[in-house]
Amino acid sequence: MYKQEGTKVAIIGAGAVGSTTAFAIAMQQLCSELVLIDVNKEKALGEALDISHGLPFIGDMYIHAGDYSDVKDADCIIITAGIPRKEGETRLDLAKKNVKLAHVITDSIMEHYNKGVIMVISNPCDLVTYKVAEWSGLPSNMIIGSGTNLDSARFRVLISRKLGVDVRNVHGYILGEHGETQFPAWSHTHVAGMGIDEYAEAIGIPFGQDVKDEIAQQTKSSGAQIIKLKGATFNGIAVSAATLLRSITEDEHTIRTVSTRLNGEYGISGVTLDVPALIGANGVDKIIDMRLTDEEYQLLKRSEANMREAIASVEDL
Repeated sequence: MYKQEGTKVAIIGAGAVGSTTAFAIAMQQLCSELVLIDVNKEKALGEALDISHGLPFIGDMYIHAGDYSDVKDADCIIITAGIPRKEGETRLDLAKKNVKLAHVITDSIMEHYNKGVIMVISNPCDLVTYKVAEWSGLPSNMIIGSGTNLDSARFRVLISRKLGVDVRNVHGYILGEHGETQFPAWSHTHVAGMGIDEYAEAIGIPFGQDVKDEIAQQTKSSGAQIIKLKGATFNGIAVSAATLLRSITEDEHTIRTVSTRLNGEYGISGVTLDVPALIGANGVDKIIDMRLTDEEYQLLKRSEANMREAIASVEDL
């Protein structure tokens, strides 16, 4: 056993999401020390050993199993533990079960916490992010939820397939909630610097409201479709989390759609919603207050109302 100096990351939960996230982090060599923490200590140890045996092919890291005392000095603490979403179950159906679990996890983290951004992946992500921020007492910028970062990626993939263009040339955001009231900000969706409508017209591909509605619906139902097909989602979210981690540990100041507490942006305060934000070493460096169309703003207000209702439903937990 040894310890390397450098970036340290702790993952809470060594289930499918936590272990796949750890693998994605190792593959990209995003830290020098990675610790897996799980109530099932043997599972955490097994995952740590399994990943570490591949290190000679990619590069050296210190990957190990640990306990909550190991969150000390972590640059980022990633919460993945949770009761998995079942087919036909909405993210908010999970609220009471996973919020109770998140409270125990947050209290355990804060017993040893001395630094670092806390990233929430556990569903329902926006609600758990709100409660973790409340229980931890940390500045709201230090708590981020993975939110619609993955939904925005799914959105971009669907557009790229429809228009036959490299997904890296497609830029767009899913806002509001990581769940039923999410919506695409079509007014800020671009391909190679051109508005989506202008680009589609330029290449001669029909891209009317019916196409947009279909893409929005497919984006929203992607998670449920994967759960129906294979039982769970974990690969996409692992890459999404690793990408967010890179933005934090390398202080990249990357714009990502994450779940964060609004403090007057968009005329909304005291609730977590998914909006574009500048992500760096201090978590959310700045929330990007985008100019939305009237229709998009009303959709954002719908997400706000939905989240306030969800928050009220777990107020006493």
